[in-house]
Amino acid sequence: MNRKIMQLAAFLLIFTLIPPILPAQAAGDGSDMLRVGLTHASGALPAANLENNTGYGAGYRFGYFDSSLSFVELARTDSSQTRISMLKSQNLWYGGSGYETTSNGGPLVGCYHIQVPGVYYNYTDARNDAEIFNGFVAWIDGTYQVRVGSYASSQSAQSALAGMSFNGAVVGTSSYGITVVATGTNRILFQFDGGAGQHFGVMPDVTGVPAPRTWFAGYKYEGGFQYRRMSGGDVTVINVISLDDYTRGVAPYEMGRSWPLEALKAQATCARTYARIQLEVHKHNSKGYDICNTDDCQVYYGMGSNRSDWGPTEVSNQACAETAGMYIWYQGKLAETYYSSSHGGASEEIANVWTNNKAGDFPYLCGVIDPYEADLADSNSYSSWSKTYTKSQLTSRIQSKLGGSSPVKSFALTYSPTGNVISATIYYENGRSHVISGGEEVRSLFNLNSIHFVVNGATSGTPNPDVPETPDVPGNPGGTTGNYVISGNGQITQQDSNPYIITGYGDVSPLNSRAADSRAGTVSTPTATTVTIGTSDKFVFTGGGWGHQLGMSQYGANAMARRGMTYEEIITFYFPGVNVARG
Repeated sequence: MNRKIMQLAAFLLIFTLIPPILPAQAAGDGSDMLRVGLTHASGALPAANLENNTGYGAGYRFGYFDSSLSFVELARTDSSQTRISMLKSQNLWYGGSGYETTSNGGPLVGCYHIQVPGVYYNYTDARNDAEIFNGFVAWIDGTYQVRVGSYASSQSAQSALAGMSFNGAVVGTSSYGITVVATGTNRILFQFDGGAGQHFGVMPDVTGVPAPRTWFAGYKYEGGFQYRRMSGGDVTVINVISLDDYTRGVAPYEMGRSWPLEALKAQATCARTYARIQLEVHKHNSKGYDICNTDDCQVYYGMGSNRSDWGPTEVSNQACAETAGMYIWYQGKLAETYYSSSHGGASEEIANVWTNNKAGDFPYLCGVIDPYEADLADSNSYSSWSKTYTKSQLTSRIQSKLGGSSPVKSFALTYSPTGNVISATIYYENGRSHVISGGEEVRSLFNLNSIHFVVNGATSGTPNPDVPETPDVPGNPGGTTGNYVISGNGQITQQDSNPYIITGYGDVSPLNSRAADSRAGTVSTPTATTVTIGTSDKFVFTGGGWGHQLGMSQYGANAMARRGMTYEEIITFYFPGVNVARG
């Protein structure tokens, strides 16, 4: 059979087996698409495997995601190819559990190839010749090529070329190239190199199932996958998915997956809002994705694993479906919807937790006294906790965190009106002191579960000899007592004994006797409790809650839902002044 007849036969065979290339299509069914980093930074991989989830699609489509995250198909496998691996285009060897950068005796996927002469304008023509030459199709900088073999060095590729019947050329890829192989083999299915600006993408399934799922690193994910070699390094794996589908992969991991429906609806709405904000702030854009999959952002494991007690449930999916497209707003802007497991009785103003924020920056992230968490104290392992240090242990920890060698003499804690510790001052034997501002810094210093705590049972302190009774005010070295105002030009004047405060809500109250405000929880001026290290050899920190103390308490939301409250009521309680609406 001559070459032209062979080409025609191969073309007809491939035309019947390979469906036509599809136009650009969205990776999910939502209007907003999201890139979720699954492996990144030090977790990037030399090779990443995918496997079709049986019953949820088969085969793969290869291409890239355009600027709107619509998928542009360049090539595809048939439905029998259920396991593939994406390799950085360097020499890699398969070692049984994965592809490695050092020789282990397994199959080699080399980074040098022989290019067949000719120009190809579509995948079908390129695939036709690839079959004839027992090679594979590559898409390099916008052009289809046919390549043969994989060799560890240019020299070995040149030697192989010398024995071939065509005038080919030895080629490789740039440091951004991705080679796709059948997992466990060195059989190349496709190669992609779009340089630094074009990144390889995979959309699972060629059979047309409505919601394909794919295994990656022990978890099942919906949507598509993008592979980026940041600065030419290992492979960063990104899940490209709609916001609503992403939310289904967050809610059951950030909150109990079988908790009350209204609590899960509040969680889903918080998670969706937080994720959408990431599309605007570009926190992780330099890493190639919009949001990470850890608690640095939100925990995301897609559709779960093989564990029967892990992953989405009927009620968590219902919560996401019933709130689909719903977001939390404050005065027309998306709200910062932070949440944590529990507060121990009260949330806190963001400026008192993370000091890079100013008071009033986020009025809805304020201190809210929470009467609901107590309903579930028996089921919340962090409703009360304690941590004990000896004198030497506490001194060592403080010195290891703050530095210095002088022994610690005492420390003072400052409480917010809602009973949370918002700063600490450490006093040393050499007369110096160190102020730790912000609840999160204090929590880290003492390695505690929350900032809602007391030490050795103290709720009001004894006078601390290290703290001046009349602290200096700038411009008045002699010290002051009473209430003072510093004007815009720095002038200090003493006020009468009955000053009043006007709050952001328009409430007027005496400065020194402010009534509790159920909306904000800011009930009085801060007070100080002093604990002197020298008076005891044991220091017991007792408190309640787990997390950063901002926004919604998840256990509180659970309790509110059990009392019959709606998810909107839960959200507006923990984020005063917001509204829930479609957007």
